[in-house]
Parts: sequence; structure tokens; C-alpha cells
Amino acid sequence: MYKPIIGLEIHVELKTETKMFCGCLNPSASSGQAASSGQEEKQPNANICPICLAHPGTLPKANKKAVEAVLKLGMALNGKIPETSKFDRKNYFYPDLPKGYQISQYDKPLVLGGELKDIKITRVHLEEDTARLLHQNGDSLVDFNRAGVPLMELVTEPDIKTGEEAVAFAKELQLILRYLSISEANMEKGQMRVEANVSISKDDKFGTKVEVKNLNSFRAVKDAIDYEIKRQEEVLEKGEKVRHETRGWDENKKITVSQRGKEKAHDYRYFPEPDLPPMDISKFDLDGLRAQITELPQQKRERFIKEYDLTPEQVEIFIENRDLSDYFETSVSELKSELPSANCQLLYNYLTSDIRGLINELEIGIKKLNISPENFADLIVLAVKGEISSRIAKDLIREMHASGNDPRQIIKEKGLGQISDEKEIEKIIQQVIEENPLAVEDYKKGKQNIIQFLIGKTMKNFKGRANPELLKKLFEENLSK
Repeated sequence: MYKPIIGLEIHVELKTETKMFCGCLNPSASSGQAASSGQEEKQPNANICPICLAHPGTLPKANKKAVEAVLKLGMALNGKIPETSKFDRKNYFYPDLPKGYQISQYDKPLVLGGELKDIKITRVHLEEDTARLLHQNGDSLVDFNRAGVPLMELVTEPDIKTGEEAVAFAKELQLILRYLSISEANMEKGQMRVEANVSISKDDKFGTKVEVKNLNSFRAVKDAIDYEIKRQEEVLEKGEKVRHETRGWDENKKITVSQRGKEKAHDYRYFPEPDLPPMDISKFDLDGLRAQITELPQQKRERFIKEYDLTPEQVEIFIENRDLSDYFETSVSELKSELPSANCQLLYNYLTSDIRGLINELEIGIKKLNISPENFADLIVLAVKGEISSRIAKDLIREMHASGNDPRQIIKEKGLGQISDEKEIEKIIQQVIEENPLAVEDYKKGKQNIIQFLIGKTMKNFKGRANPELLKKLFEENLSK
């Protein structure tokens, strides 16, 4: 039985206004000045300068915000922040690397150690991204817009055993990056790229490591690792040796394909970057950076379960969507001010079904919803008090978004209040009983669920405004005679 041994290398484009070593706008940023360059980003080679094009005589200057972003992540992962750090030249030639080397970090990274989801982290370091190669009509073109974008690389220890574990780690890291506002880490846009080092062995010794690239989705991460484990098993079972190499993931064929022999560290001829001095980390405001680390995903999970009595599965919806969780918490606060003992479950149900369904249908975010958390909480108060039925509540949500008005105003204007007049309801119940003799006969024969059919018929007469609990009570009384 072979034991898989898996480590990850995760590259993340940081959300800074400018690139790593020059003043060009960072096309990967999604806020501020850089966001306004989105139109330019569609045009190749728009955000470039002599520095990121590696013109002779140009000198780099490190982006302080990028360094701080990596330090902040290191703190969030309980990594060790060293006293000094430095940049190095990683030498290799490829058409998307204008200098013929990449400014990266080797023996003195910004973060050492750390842990996430019981997976130990080796290091987190900072480097610059490469340009982008475009292949069309038999030609290969180079777009330098991405060249020089701040690129963080996180390397794990080989503690991962399955593709599923690798995906869980990468997803949690993505959440933390977003919570810290370091990166959007959108894999579809190439802002987060995963590479997996996979080997297998029958004992605790490491097998021959194969690096798998081109993993641009969580599904690809799982599928590629699972495939590579199976492929290596088949190679060894044939009595052959696994080759130390770099392989790419072919999404269409669902297989890994050989790309080249795997380089070792000495192949890159690392040496200290002569144009950038070593960094004295003590000169950074570490306490200030630590104070910027607010509630992280795992802390939020624990708090939501404890405070709102939600299940772990229910909480995960809010962990992944911070805007939705903010809306939920504001609404709960308003609900509790009206009904201190009210259960949050009803509010959760309407929010995650009707509200979320509406914003998905309209293809808008919760911030664009024309229903304030206060008005939404008021709607739940009305439902809890039995002043409106669930049918009316669902209709009101759409009316509230369309008009922007509070639910009480809409109820008053449209006459949507719940009917609880027993005499008025009794009259319609008798009519429904007379019109459905077969259903009444089935109920009396023991088919208790038929009562829901009769209640539905009555509700239709009242256009959903009758009190459902009162309806059930009156039907049971009438049908037992």
C-alpha cells in the first residue's frame, strides 16, 4: 500500500496599488487607482515602464505595502517573523521573464513556519510575477502588464495526504487572504495559482517528487493530485521508476503530462539581489500590522455557532460571503431589539433562501439589495408574531426590494395583513369542505395529510393572508364532527 506525500506551493498576486519594484499600476488590484486601469488592462502592454521591462540601467525599489501584506499573513498563520530579510536573484531564461532572472527570496524569506488546518507551513516569501504569454494563430505574444506584479509564494511541508486535503487547505488560505484584504485570490483570474509536489512511498521515506502545474481551480487541484497518485502507483507496479520532473495538468483529458525535468535550487544560481539592500524588519510597524488582523474565518465560525446557535454547515455560508454575514448580523441585532428572545433560525432561513434567491436571480450582491437589514428584521418580527403568513412574507420581500419601503407600509397600502377573524375564516372553510367531499372522506378514513390540501384551497381564497395555524385548528375541529 503506497502512502501519498503531498506539499503545495501557492502563488498569490497581492492587491497593492502599484507593482512590486516600480510605480506602474498593478492590474491585479481591485480597488483605488489600480481599479480604474481595468480598461487599460484589456490592452496589452499598457501598465509598463522601463523598470518592469528590464531596460538597462533601471533600478528596482521594493513596494512597502507588499512587504507588509506578507508580514500580516505570516502573523495570521502564526509564522515566525525574522529580524532581517532580503531579496535574491533567481536565474533562469524564459520569454515571459524580461530580465533573464526573477527577483525573489531564497534563504531569508519574510515568514518562516506557521500552520493552517493542521498543515505546517515551511515559508512565505515575496517575489515579482512574470509577463503573460499569449498563443494565437501559431504566434506567441508577450503581454508585460502582469510583469512585476507583487507575487507571494507560500510553501507547505509535505503533510498533505489527499487531493481533498489539499483543496481544503487552499480554500481556507483563500478565505484568509480575502479577510486580510491582501488579495482577491480569484483562481479563474490567475490571482491564486496552485502547484502540487506529489510523491508516493510504501514507508516513511520520501518517494520521487513530481511537481504538477497549471492548477487553476480547486477541482483541478483535487483531480490532478488524485490522478498523479494513481499514475505513480501504476509506474511503480510495473517495476519502473518515477521520474523527477515537472508535469502539467491537461484539463480536457484529465491527465498530467510531462513538461520538463525538475530543476533543483542550485540550477537557479541564487545570489543576493545587489540593487536592493537587506530589510530590517524591526523598522516596520509590526504591532500596527498585528492590530489590523481582525476576526479570521475559524474565529468567526466558532463565534457564529455559539452566538446564533447555527450549525457548522449553516455558518459556512457566512464564512464564504462576508457581505451576507454582515447583513445577517445587523438584521439579528435589530430583531433582538424588538424580540429579545427570538430565535435567529427563521431570519437565517429567509435570508439564505428568499433573499439569496432574489439577489442570485437579479445577479446583484447583497449590498445592492434595496432592503435594509432593519426592514428585513421588521419583516421577521411580523412573521414571528403571526401578523403575516410565510406566503405573504415571501411576496413582501420582492415588494420591499422593488419599492425600498418598509414591510408595514407595504402591508397597509396593499392590504396584506394576516386575517385572523374566526368567523370570516369559518365561512370559507365550510365552503371548501362542501366543494371537496372526496378529500373530506379520505381525511376521515385516516389520510391525515389531506388536511394540507384543504388548507391550501382555503389559503387560495384568502390570497395567502389567512393565519395558517388558525386554519389548521378550525379544519381539525370541523372535520372531527
